Amino acid sequence: MPYLFEMQSVSVSYGAGYALRDVDFMVNESDFIGVIGPNGGGKTTLLKVILGLIKPVSGAIVFNSELINGNSIGYLPQITTGDNNYPVTVTDVILSGMMIRKRIISRMSSSDKKRAAVVIEELGLSGLAHSSLNELSGGQLQRVFLGRAIIGNPKLLLLDEPGNFVDSNFENDFYEKLRILNKRMAILMVSHDIGMISSHVKSYACVNIGLHYHPSSEITNEQLLAYGCPIQLITHGEVPHTVLKSHS
Repeated sequence: MPYLFEMQSVSVSYGAGYALRDVDFMVNESDFIGVIGPNGGGKTTLLKVILGLIKPVSGAIVFNSELINGNSIGYLPQITTGDNNYPVTVTDVILSGMMIRKRIISRMSSSDKKRAAVVIEELGLSGLAHSSLNELSGGQLQRVFLGRAIIGNPKLLLLDEPGNFVDSNFENDFYEKLRILNKRMAILMVSHDIGMISSHVKSYACVNIGLHYHPSSEITNEQLLAYGCPIQLITHGEVPHTVLKSHS
């Protein structure tokens, strides 16, 4: 299967310590990888290296230029309640995802607006196209920012803790939409909750300064030991959760 990019012995340093160290990692077309790890383990740093926002102190990231470039990566950052305070509409936010492909002074074309309408329909937001962000629920807001990430038809979609701001009514629908999107783009999804994403991703990358890749969505005890800190999986009712114990 054609690869999209490969990290080769990538290290990132903040001051005296490493955020990532000697990371080797490859992502192929149609991958759906759950990126898991403790807080401060380097998950978000990994995404920022892929996006070109952070430069490694050593190693390299090599993109398959025939399939992907900086304009063909979609990114959904962590969402907070403060992100709905801007006086813009759903359509405005989704259209803003096209700006990376345009010059700053360029206006949105009719084809851009038609593409936005398709994304709005695809994400079930048709009745909210002209609504302000502060009128939306958490799940609706998450869909809007997902729309901004995918409007350019990226080859790779990066998601940073998307479950943190998804309401329970939209949760299953959200992951179903990701499953459909995965038919046309690779997905890397950062999450602290192994149990929640285990039935959706195809494989795992466990990040705790180093990176351990598991080519299956099933995590064994031996693989958890490679994590670098203790992990406990618990379930109550039908909702699984992951608890990361304290670690050095």
